[in-house]
Parts: sequence; structure tokens; C-alpha cells
Amino acid sequence: MDDLQIVPRFDDSLTYIYAEHVRVDRWESGIAFWDKEGITEVPAAAVRVLMLGPGSTISHAAIEVMADNNCLVIWCGEENVRFYAHGIGGTRSAARLLHQARLVSDTAARERVVRALYTKRFSETPPAESTVEQLRGMEGQRVREAYRRLSAETGVAWNGRFYDRGNWDRADPVNRAISAANSCLYGLCHAAILSAGYSPALGFIHTGKQLSFVYDVADLYKTDLALPIAFAAAARNASDLERQVRLAMRDAFRTSRLLGRILPDLRAVLSDETPEDDLAVYDDDPARPAELWAPPEEQAHEESDTDDRADS
Repeated sequence: MDDLQIVPRFDDSLTYIYAEHVRVDRWESGIAFWDKEGITEVPAAAVRVLMLGPGSTISHAAIEVMADNNCLVIWCGEENVRFYAHGIGGTRSAARLLHQARLVSDTAARERVVRALYTKRFSETPPAESTVEQLRGMEGQRVREAYRRLSAETGVAWNGRFYDRGNWDRADPVNRAISAANSCLYGLCHAAILSAGYSPALGFIHTGKQLSFVYDVADLYKTDLALPIAFAAAARNASDLERQVRLAMRDAFRTSRLLGRILPDLRAVLSDETPEDDLAVYDDDPARPAELWAPPEEQAHEESDTDDRADS
């Protein structure tokens, strides 16, 4: 029998819960939702992302238990269309973030990561002589082909990607479905990025926004996962379209075992071989002060003085 005291790893857990017009509080070792229907208990250790929509309140005790269980809490708009704020990640170590920052700050290294992302996304290596602009053109062509193919398969008319967050109902059903599916995928990828200690802002293909790297990572799975679900939901033309998309995405996350794929994919595209011991050094004691920085020449001088003192 498994030891029930063992907290599940990130990739062993459920995916996400979206809630609105509820009160969230701690309930024994987990949390519970209070709404007009009653109480719903949730095991905190089994949830990776908690999305709080309009009309939601959450207690300090509930936030504490979610943080202890490495669950990302997101405050979002209705149907998760708008993104307002989020909690912290699952590690206190900056080792992986520093590795990511070195890659994104070096032009040659960044281009290698861009190529690795496109290779992972399309399951083929792009021509060595192709520029980043040409890679973007190849990506756009494949995405347009995916839209046309899914339109033909489902019978859903496709007139291009359009949505206005300020006027949600103006978009046609398939565009609303795509937005809903993407928001679920973004939330899960965001949680994975933070749990591993990377920055969601330091993107390689996308840049300039706090979620740039989230968009990079989500694009790896969008064409194969989010788009088919969105077109299928639009074809059914359900009155609760966004809810049906969220449920379908939840089921797809589970059957595709996406949580177990994201972290290895991140390490692969970033060529990240950070030892786990380097990550655990601050996790063992979250209040432990960090190391102090000094210019390389000063560090070399200090090490030399230390060696001299040791010899004497």
C-alpha cells in the first residue's frame, strides 16, 4: 500500500479547478468551497492550479495550505478570460531562473532554444540555414493549416482568429472556445513553469510580457490539444460552451498525461541539467539568506586569499 503521508509530485497531481461565486477556506488538511449548493471538499495535495473567478473569496488559511502543497493560485476574470494575479512557485531556489536568464540574454543561446522549441513542436528539425523570421513563417503556415483541417473535419466555419476581451459575446463560438481552451492550457503551463523555478516572463519566441514564456511553452501543445477540443466543442454548439471546453481540457490533460510531459520538455529545450541538490538548498530552509554576489575578479581574489590563509 502506498504511504498516504507522501505528498504527490507536481506531475502526479490533478490539473486545475476553476471556481467563481464561492468562499474558499481551509478544511482539515485540504480546502473546501462554500456556495449556494453546499460544501465541496478538495484535497489540496492533488490540485496544481486553483483559478478563482468573479465573486470568489479565499481565506488566509486556505492560501497557506495551497502554498504548502505547491498549488498555484490564480485570480482571473469570468471563464478565466482575464488574468489578474498569481501566487508564488514551488521552489525558493533561483538556480533554474538564472540558467533561463543566461540563455535569454545571449543571442546565440536564445536562438538555439528557439530552434529547440520549434523542433519539439513540429517533431522535426528545421533547416539549419533558416532564420528565426523564416521559422515564424513556417509556424504560421502550419497553424493556418491546422485551422483549415479542423474546420473541414468538424464542419465549423472558420473565418480567422478574432476575439475582443472587452466584448466577449461578439466573437463566434469557435473563437470563444479557442480562447477558453487556451486559458486552461496557459494556467497549467504557468503552474509547471513556476513549480520548476523558471520565470514565466523570460520568453524566447514571445517577449515583453509577464507571461511570455508561458506562451512559448503552451504553443508546444496548443495545436494537438487545445484546437481540436475547441473545434469539437463549437461543433456541438452547447449553450454552456466555455464550461464544456474547460471540462474537455481537464479530461484531455489527464488522458494525455500532460503534467508528466511539461517539466521534461522544459528541461530538454533549455538543456537544463541543474542538480536537484542546487534546488533543494534553499527549499530545506525557506528563510535561509541567499549568497552574496561579487564581480568575478573579486571572487578570484577572495579565493586566493582563502587559499593563502589555509597554507599558512
